[in-house]
Amino acid sequence: MIQLYYLVISIFNIENLTHAIIALLIFLTFLLLRKVFTRYIFTWLQKLTSRTTSELDDKMLLACERPMRVLFVVLGLYLALLYLPLSPALDVLFSRIFRSLLVILISWGFYDLCGRNSLLSEELKQKLNMDNMLIHFFSNVARFLIIALAIVIIAQEWNYDVNGFIAGLGLGGLAFALAAKDALANIFGGIVIIMEKPFLIGDWIAIPGVEGVVENISFRSTKIRSFSQALITIPNSTLAGEAITNHSRMGKRRISFYLGLTYNTPKSKVEDCVKRIKQMLAEHPGIHPETILVSFEIFNESSLDIFIYCFTNTTIWSEYLEVKQDVNLTIMAILEEERISIAFPSRSIYLENVNPGKEK
Repeated sequence: MIQLYYLVISIFNIENLTHAIIALLIFLTFLLLRKVFTRYIFTWLQKLTSRTTSELDDKMLLACERPMRVLFVVLGLYLALLYLPLSPALDVLFSRIFRSLLVILISWGFYDLCGRNSLLSEELKQKLNMDNMLIHFFSNVARFLIIALAIVIIAQEWNYDVNGFIAGLGLGGLAFALAAKDALANIFGGIVIIMEKPFLIGDWIAIPGVEGVVENISFRSTKIRSFSQALITIPNSTLAGEAITNHSRMGKRRISFYLGLTYNTPKSKVEDCVKRIKQMLAEHPGIHPETILVSFEIFNESSLDIFIYCFTNTTIWSEYLEVKQDVNLTIMAILEEERISIAFPSRSIYLENVNPGKEK
């Protein structure tokens, strides 16, 4: 302890022991205030903010907790050194160090507040329904800006000329943007996809030339697994400009086809067939009752075509096929009961005898 005292006296050239003791008491007082703040004041502030309807003040208070604890140590040390009869050069030095530390502590609080795993990020995710990837992106951008701003302020505090540095960053950023134009286009395309959410991971989508299940969405590209198990990577800038069909978000799936009857089918049989098929679809548990169309529509080349149009309740492909199969089998049973034959493409050929009297 005595050696430390003489070391301090030799460094700061302190001749009065009273100044050193008072400076030490100032520092110890702030350490005590730090404990009081941690145990009592901070707890009281938490109770106060918990009574408000908004949770934003709670998040900000928690983000400032650790910087505030360090602030008491820094402030106590600065005031203790300020009390000592130091030289003007040391006073200026310690003042700059103190202001730089204040900037670092404030930046620390905002840095924690903007973290992707912070409580504020969870609040934004719940209220704005933002995607985790988008939260991560904006969190990194905000943290980068906070660090850059803190560096600029500290550099100005130490009399560094930051104008040239900022201008260099602007020119460098412009050159980088021109060189990475395609990459930036993909990033902004990824932001558009993540914000608008035309599809999610696991959705079955189709764009011109590509169809499959979405496996991964990043800021540069989207990976789609085709039904032949090929992995297709599409740049987001391309994907954002295409028409996207999301089959997984269909509310119902369509069944539409023509049923061709032979031309020797009587009119009454055609009417009975149309009525029974329409009634069957209306009573079928797998068919949506909203839109059911069954009508005799076309005199085709070789058949009388009945148009059948309806939707299934399910959108799952396997269940849809089961419902469609059951509908087809039931229609076949109706045709068998009505003794109606299904037409198949055919042509009639007429041979004309040009010389009927000529013997062969």
